[in-house]
Amino acid sequence: MSKSLKIFVLDTSVILYDHNAFNNFQEHDVAIPIQVLEELDNMKNGNETRNAEARSFIRLMDEASSTQMLNKWISLKGQKQGKFKVVMDHKPNLADAERIFGRDKFDHRILNAALSLKEEFPKKKIVLVSKDICLRLKAKALDLYAEDYETGKVKNVDDLYTGKSIVLKVPVPLFEQLRAGQQLDAKAFDLPVKDANHFYVLKSGRKMLTAYYDQELNSLSVVSAQKVFNIAPRNQEQAMAIAALMNPSVKLITIQGKAGTGKTLLAIATALEQRKDYRQIYVTRPIVALSNKDIGYLPGDIKSKIDPYMAPIWDNLKFLKEQYAEDTRMQARIDEFVSKEKIVIAPLAYIRGRTLTKIFFIVDEAQNLTPHEIKTIISRAGEDTKIIFAGDIYQIDTPYLDAESNGLSYLIENARKHPLYAHITLDKGERSELANLANDLL
Repeated sequence: MSKSLKIFVLDTSVILYDHNAFNNFQEHDVAIPIQVLEELDNMKNGNETRNAEARSFIRLMDEASSTQMLNKWISLKGQKQGKFKVVMDHKPNLADAERIFGRDKFDHRILNAALSLKEEFPKKKIVLVSKDICLRLKAKALDLYAEDYETGKVKNVDDLYTGKSIVLKVPVPLFEQLRAGQQLDAKAFDLPVKDANHFYVLKSGRKMLTAYYDQELNSLSVVSAQKVFNIAPRNQEQAMAIAALMNPSVKLITIQGKAGTGKTLLAIATALEQRKDYRQIYVTRPIVALSNKDIGYLPGDIKSKIDPYMAPIWDNLKFLKEQYAEDTRMQARIDEFVSKEKIVIAPLAYIRGRTLTKIFFIVDEAQNLTPHEIKTIISRAGEDTKIIFAGDIYQIDTPYLDAESNGLSYLIENARKHPLYAHITLDKGERSELANLANDLL
């Protein structure tokens, strides 16, 4: 038996979030309740990321136990690491989670497995690790330590990278040279941040302009209010977003902001503006079904199942089409883009597996993806592909993610210094005054 001070008991939700989780507890021991294996067995088939995570974990367990029994403590690979085993849900003597909470859920048997370990190893700290808040609360109600899975979490998301900074009291000569269109050496400015592809709001007296920092050239240049596909930016942040989206050297972009700030609209508009540079435009979003069930549970054919989820994207395309109300030829062109699949609007699950070569790839509602899902999408990028992730880290629809653990926050935090990456946080809502009231006050 290991001399480690803790035994971590992993819930199914942790495995589906990170199939390699049991290797991330350093010198401590890890226990996998046998019910977790049963749940993973039920999830191993399919094309969703959670199905792939289940399969990957099952393979890892098979490799780790190739010559040993899983009901015995098996050493984890690597130095200074603990051991792991599959544990049964023997009925604990002091508390029976199934008797207290009911016998109709695997979760309660997982709790019993942890409680049994607590009785078996009274000198060790038994900790249930779960992405399920309710399960953690039930564990604590039974005097069992419980915590979230911390690997991949971003701390202090309220201070998350925004992609922009304010510089006050810029000398008038420098300010005027920039405004005249000159590209200036960044050494002449007192810049608080020098991340790749960063934006600045420069102020000189009452005057103000937006500038872009090129890390490779170590230079600043003015950001103009560029119009794309008949859409003009309504504020400085939108102008920054358009500048990043139109920059051919930036291949990966994140746009974070609350509803109505223009994230998806700007992404689609700039994609259509650059349509000749790309083979196809993909606009997609992950489907988060009710009760965490697959859309197969919904009535109707496949189109009627997915249409409600994709409606916001179609609404954005319709809005862009309305900008050409007096140009019937362009309206017909937009319809042709859809009919000939120059622009494809489909759920993320339906696009998985495709080759992303020379694609303008937009992922809406990216806050509903795990860090591993984000990585998987980026890793599929071929030559001349640009990928945009848009979302609001505070509006998450899946029960096992939050503002700190979702893939969008993880990407913003970890990619900020890469020369191929740019980010902008949109704070100002532009949908309507009434929508702004809801976002600000309610």
